[in-house]
Amino acid sequence: MLGGRRTVLEAVRAGRAAAVLVATGARTTPGLRDLLDEAAGAAVPLRRVAGPELDRLAGPNHQGVAAAVTPPPPLGGRDLASRRFGPEALVVVLDGIEDPQNLGASARSAEAAGAEALVVRDRRAAPLSASAIRASAGALLHLPVARVPNLHQALLSLRSRGFFVVGLDHRAERTIHDAGPAPRPLALVLGAEGTGISRLVRETCDALVAIPMAGRTGSLNASAALAVGLFGYALRRDG
Repeated sequence: MLGGRRTVLEAVRAGRAAAVLVATGARTTPGLRDLLDEAAGAAVPLRRVAGPELDRLAGPNHQGVAAAVTPPPPLGGRDLASRRFGPEALVVVLDGIEDPQNLGASARSAEAAGAEALVVRDRRAAPLSASAIRASAGALLHLPVARVPNLHQALLSLRSRGFFVVGLDHRAERTIHDAGPAPRPLALVLGAEGTGISRLVRETCDALVAIPMAGRTGSLNASAALAVGLFGYALRRDG
């Protein structure tokens, strides 16, 4: 059960909402009207429930609306290997992201950037949970997620199909500004906060690029770094 108007709207659009619940007396805003119109158009059942009942079902911050959602099943390594990608494809690879909020925020940036798939480790990685879906604002209901037992092998498979693999690494000599336009198809790799990309995955990359830092903190959290890498490097078409 997921709450939040944006998340529920995306669940309806993705065909993943089994029913929409609206709190009795919820203020009818343009956003709620859009959601109700989408649900009606998709023939998703609508039910009015008391506020306390919605609190119990969806937790806090539901904004007066929730949905019973069936998440898409994750892809496996074989699914990823057989999946068709175009010559301009973009794939995002997360190496060791264990926080559901970071997973969700990263998926939101990846989907907004037009990524065709998100690849994560099968172990020591955040699950496709309700909190991750909420943090993604519903993007995880649209973006195919492949959970693989071995990122190194998954990257080798992508490379064999023409993907250029680039890792975001603060130790890289080149920055996203001087690396030039990103080749396509592209697999962009992000590591965990603190530890970064694991050694074997780092060695599998065709290139490494850093995000230049001008402030005193000298770092970004994982999802913010990915957003910069996507929109400041992967989508750049200059040069």
